[in-house]
Amino acid sequence: MLISLVVPCFNEEEILERFHERVTDEMAGLGHEFQLVFVDDGSADRTLVILQELAAADPRVRYVSFSRNFGKEAAMLAGLQHAEGDAVVIMDADLQHPPELVGRMLEEHAQGYDQVIARRTRKGDRVTRTLSARAYYWLINRLVDVELVDGVGDFRLLSRRTVDAVLELTEYNRFSKGLFAWVGFRTTTFSYENAVREQGSSAWTFGKLLNYGLDGLLSFNNKPLRAALYLGMLLLSVAFAYAAWIVGVALVQGVDTPGYVTLIVVVTALAGVQMVMVGVVGEYVGRIYYEVKRRPHFLVKATNTEASRQIREPQEFVRR
Repeated sequence: MLISLVVPCFNEEEILERFHERVTDEMAGLGHEFQLVFVDDGSADRTLVILQELAAADPRVRYVSFSRNFGKEAAMLAGLQHAEGDAVVIMDADLQHPPELVGRMLEEHAQGYDQVIARRTRKGDRVTRTLSARAYYWLINRLVDVELVDGVGDFRLLSRRTVDAVLELTEYNRFSKGLFAWVGFRTTTFSYENAVREQGSSAWTFGKLLNYGLDGLLSFNNKPLRAALYLGMLLLSVAFAYAAWIVGVALVQGVDTPGYVTLIVVVTALAGVQMVMVGVVGEYVGRIYYEVKRRPHFLVKATNTEASRQIREPQEFVRR
């Protein structure tokens, strides 16, 4: 059985050689053929040069280098397209995904599981980050159409049919956690302690994490749009009730001058609600805008392999 390891990279020059050494040592003891599919996501350092050196020295190394930074979602997609294995493992190059766990994934896969997911604990994380993550997953699982689990990321093994199913999903705005959950198939999860990044610092800033969270919220449901409708009906009901109360007071106590402060507060609050709802609608319209343009997910600058799988174009868009 051939195992493909898909490794997205962004400015990983300090760790790549050590990653390659640890992974090859670990895979050599598992008794399977394997290949390493590195995807350079437009790195500004010597990542591509090191990948080319590794490929020259090790025929099991494949690399794909983007023309610029397209993001991790595009990098994972490219890796899956170029992976030829009967099973595919997605892992980061910073060694926060321990290579020693690949053997356990293969054992679970041999039991018939199509997805074997490594779920990291939050031991060592800041309390604020742990609490915010738990709150986010509590909220999102009440809104989206798939189940997302706290601590579950991209570190997982996918069977060949699962990879092919994921590549059938053609959307431009990709949220892989949701896509993996959506395709289903037989899945198992095990936990591992969070590993410390060995070199460099994470590129995931608070702003990027926030945008990623919003992508997850909006990619798998239309409930925010439905919420806008419900909120509008609620505000309309409150307005009618308030109007009826004003008329009743006027009939009983006579006409009184409405309060200026109350008027300003109500107008400001309604304007704020309207702007939020327009923003929600704008997010969905923006996603439609990018989908209909049908731009490629990434552009390749250099590679030593050809994609073995391609995303299929939907039937209605096939050119005759």
